[in-house]
Amino acid sequence: MSAHTLRRTLVRDVMSTAVVSVTPDATFDEVAHLLVGHRVRAVPVLDDGRPVGVVSEADLARTAELGDPSIRSRPHGPSWRRHAGARPTTAAELMSSPAICVRPDVSVAEASRLMRLRGVGWLAVVDPDEDGVSRLVGVLGRSDVLGVFFRDDDDLRTEVTDQVFRRILLVDPSGLRIDVHDGVVSLAGEVPQQSDAKLAVALVSRLEGVVAVEDRLTQRFTDASDRPLPMF
Repeated sequence: MSAHTLRRTLVRDVMSTAVVSVTPDATFDEVAHLLVGHRVRAVPVLDDGRPVGVVSEADLARTAELGDPSIRSRPHGPSWRRHAGARPTTAAELMSSPAICVRPDVSVAEASRLMRLRGVGWLAVVDPDEDGVSRLVGVLGRSDVLGVFFRDDDDLRTEVTDQVFRRILLVDPSGLRIDVHDGVVSLAGEVPQQSDAKLAVALVSRLEGVVAVEDRLTQRFTDASDRPLPMF
């Protein structure tokens, strides 16, 4: 991390690379045995190394819903739901498609937002090969994301003190009170100007692992024009 860069964990830093996968023609039983045997909740479906979908525990469990026409008529979800009377027998029929993918150089925060927006708990991590074809290089699950945002309070306080105040804002933190408890950061004390206080709160709010910021900062000057001119 450079002197002026806040911690930014990338997908490649936390993704799982030991990926269990299936091909589109894998049977229902084969998929079920993989999920149970490897203790995973979902497996990607790969066609020549390219992710084309994902089969989850929920997809397998929903076989009981075949008799409900209102479910089969929905436009989204596993393809087998949209075929009345068709019993799923292969991964291609069971899978949710297309697979929701992310690049390894994307931040975990961005990946987390994608999970929330798409309503999924699992992302395929893809990277283009020399021919420009996106190949699966890993998977990112909710547990991988949560591990990034659950940080030690002392670790957070150090980043706030050293990175935000000392190196980015160029403000001496020794006169400030910076407390962190369960991810809630409390800032108190006087900073040179109003813009320093606003920027400090904005930067701290964006740190990985920060739940909330309690702002009790005061400022010596309301803006840069109120600061005394330097003496040369």
